[in-house]
Amino acid sequence: MVNIKASYPLVSSLSMNNQYSEDKDEATVMGFEVPRSPDSSYNNVYPGNEDEARDPPVVPPHLHRTLLRYPASMNTSGNLPLPENVILNHLYIENREPPRSVVALGFTQRFRAKYVTVVLYKPVPRRGSSNT
Repeated sequence: MVNIKASYPLVSSLSMNNQYSEDKDEATVMGFEVPRSPDSSYNNVYPGNEDEARDPPVVPPHLHRTLLRYPASMNTSGNLPLPENVILNHLYIENREPPRSVVALGFTQRFRAKYVTVVLYKPVPRRGSSNT
C-alpha cells in the first residue's frame, strides 16, 4: 500500500471522493465535475422525406483519376503517372460494366518519396451459385 502525504497541495486538491451511492457508480475528482449536457442537444428534428429523395452528391472529378481507371498496358517499361494527393489513403473499387467475373479494390499510399498501390482481386459469385 502506498501512502501519500497530504502536505503536498496538488495531492490534497485532487483528493478522490470515493463515496458511492445508488445513483452514482463512479468516483469523482473534487473541483472537476462534469457539466450537464444542455437539453437542446437532445431535441434534434428528424430528417424529412425530402432529404432521402435527393441523389447523393456528385464525386469531384479529381477522385476519378485512380490507378484502377488507368488503361492496362502490356508495356512494362512505361511509367504510370504519379497519383495526386487527394486520392491517397482512399479505398477504390473498379467500376466495370457487367458482366464481371472479378472485383478489384485498390488503395494507394505514399511512403517517403515512393507510392505503393495495393490491388485486391475478388471473384464475383454468379447468380444462382451456392458458396460452400
